[in-house]
Amino acid sequence: MYITIDGRDGRPIYQQVVDGIKELIARGELQEGSGLPPVRQVAADLGVNLNTIAFAYRQLQKEGLIRIRHGSGAIVISRKVVQKADEQLQAQLRSSLTQFVLAGLARTEISLLVSHELDGLFQERHRV
Repeated sequence: MYITIDGRDGRPIYQQVVDGIKELIARGELQEGSGLPPVRQVAADLGVNLNTIAFAYRQLQKEGLIRIRHGSGAIVISRKVVQKADEQLQAQLRSSLTQFVLAGLARTEISLLVSHELDGLFQERHRV
């Protein structure tokens, strides 16, 4: 499992971990039934507090992506998050797109970035 933490990123560390694991699941690098590394190992590898990683794992469990069994570790149980309302998903997308606009990117640049990211997610997913 390969994720990175960026100290310049405005998101909290636990959210970076959650988003990194979600991306690995979406791309098919972590498939259903795959085990996640122990909390202590991830914390040591990333150089962060183990409570941060434990919180990230609990968040992923709450979203229905993993199951945590104390003593046995965590496994991927789904490739889909617990259903969110379309309005929530659209609000998240609008927020991200707003950040691009506020950063001064043109519509075509934003479209290319979004297209590139989608291509990456779907390309990796279909390779597995």
